[in-house]
Amino acid sequence: MAHYVMLVSFTDQGARGVKDTPKRAEVFKTMAEKSGVKIHNFLWTLGQPDVVVVVEAADDIAVTALSLSAIALGNVRTQTLKAFDAGQMREIVSRMV
Repeated sequence: MAHYVMLVSFTDQGARGVKDTPKRAEVFKTMAEKSGVKIHNFLWTLGQPDVVVVVEAADDIAVTALSLSAIALGNVRTQTLKAFDAGQMREIVSRMV
């Protein structure tokens, strides 16, 4: 399973309905479950981005499908970063030439 950091920013529509953001987070969690994506942390932040979500997924396709599903609702835009833990980073640097 790979780790990903999703940076989430509200669209104008999402900002207008910001009072609903806790409800939308629950909808997102349900969508993640259905997509086979495990949410490790869901954090609202000050500044940009508005939300940071740390997830674990079997592959890039699963997390991309989840991201596109969220975007399609019109409340957010996302940027997804693939993340590596210390063990993975050790393996990466061991392969450097």
